[in-house]
Amino acid sequence: MRSLLQFTLDLFDAPAAAEPPPVARQPEAQTPPAPGSQLPPISLSDALSPASFVHPRASRELMLGHARVAYEFTRGKRRTIGFVVGADGLSVRAPRWVALRDVDAAVLEKSDWILRKLAETQQRHERLEAARIEWKDGVTFPFLGQDVTVQLDPHHAFDGIGAVLDAADEDKPRVLRLAVANNATPAQIRDAAQAWLMRQARRIFIERLDHFAPRLGVKWNKLSLSNASTRWGSASVDGAIRLHWRLVHFRMSVIDYVVAHELSHLRVMDHSARFWETVESVVPDYEVLRRQLKDEPVPRW
Repeated sequence: MRSLLQFTLDLFDAPAAAEPPPVARQPEAQTPPAPGSQLPPISLSDALSPASFVHPRASRELMLGHARVAYEFTRGKRRTIGFVVGADGLSVRAPRWVALRDVDAAVLEKSDWILRKLAETQQRHERLEAARIEWKDGVTFPFLGQDVTVQLDPHHAFDGIGAVLDAADEDKPRVLRLAVANNATPAQIRDAAQAWLMRQARRIFIERLDHFAPRLGVKWNKLSLSNASTRWGSASVDGAIRLHWRLVHFRMSVIDYVVAHELSHLRVMDHSARFWETVESVVPDYEVLRRQLKDEPVPRW
């Protein structure tokens, strides 16, 4: 449990590592691993197979239906067998006194849930990889839900800010002209685009915070741009708001949901029914926007 002195609530960008209700087991004498229970070497074809889910620190494996699941297994001071499906795969933790055959039995018992979560995680990873940005002249990325095409324009300084977004044209994507050399490295192009996006993020976030704060009857006093890997935003009781700058890839309606979410925490510092009623008072379709935030792939940098 977090320290009560922190008073910070977070909004996560993706479902956290999933964990089902624990499976309780009665104490039983410890039994040694069955012969062959340790993993053999894993071939590349197995690791990449759609029907094979291999945790990089796997020490045990089972066949769940038609899928091979190699999972990380650890023991610890706990009362039940616990399951977590995260980016690396399945992790299982068990009390020291639980026999290995009972651990495997618990995994088999939860096989439907485990396979569903592993498949969802794999699909999400594939969507993220498909959205990876290759930083070069002509690359396209989303800004406020619309495609923007990068054009290298080393002959203009754009009033010293290094980039300018051309006016909208209904027939083609908008063009972001960057004042970098034609032979710039991918890292230089990425950094120039990121600097522009972060400036836009601060401008847009301040505008939306100022829009929603009076409607919610709250006052924010500080905005910080975040680059956190697991959350889109957070709010503290002192009025400090943190928002991930990459929210500007999403449509304005999704940004509004995150802004309203964090400002609502200045009234209700939990995720109770009263909190969600507060969010709904200014963003009636917040549930749809919340799903979009979780489901839509964010460009990989």
